[in-house]
Amino acid sequence: MKPLPKNGNALERPIEILLVDDNPGDVRLTVEALKEGKVRNNLHIARDGVEAMEFLRRQGAYAAVPRPDIILLDLNMPRKDGREVLREIKEAEDLRRIPVVILTISKGEEDILETYNHHANCYISKPIQMDEFLKVMRSIENFWLTIVTLPPNRAC
Repeated sequence: MKPLPKNGNALERPIEILLVDDNPGDVRLTVEALKEGKVRNNLHIARDGVEAMEFLRRQGAYAAVPRPDIILLDLNMPRKDGREVLREIKEAEDLRRIPVVILTISKGEEDILETYNHHANCYISKPIQMDEFLKVMRSIENFWLTIVTLPPNRAC
């Protein structure tokens, strides 16, 4: 039996992450935090919910992209917000097993309840301070990319 790699998942390849966020500053911080991390990953970025669903459905320019192992999803975005994206992901037979981490500025109880009702895997409020944001990103990496065993990366 082959030993598990450092990330706790039986993956020989980097972990595929889809970040769905329209805030350039948060995207930049996430890129930096994951670049400095311990786990090999490929970060893909969608700037809004429409682009995220095109990526996940492999439409148009995204026809050849890999299926993400995990999705980091903001709630408040233009064109299609994260709530709609989450519902579409969890209703789709071929996408619903991809873990979705809500990563948003909102601390509203209604948002928290709604996303868990639509089967988000966890809800994290983004800190405003840069050092706290980086600490949260390292915690996400440590838990989701190192400790958790992610589902197989293939259509369900």
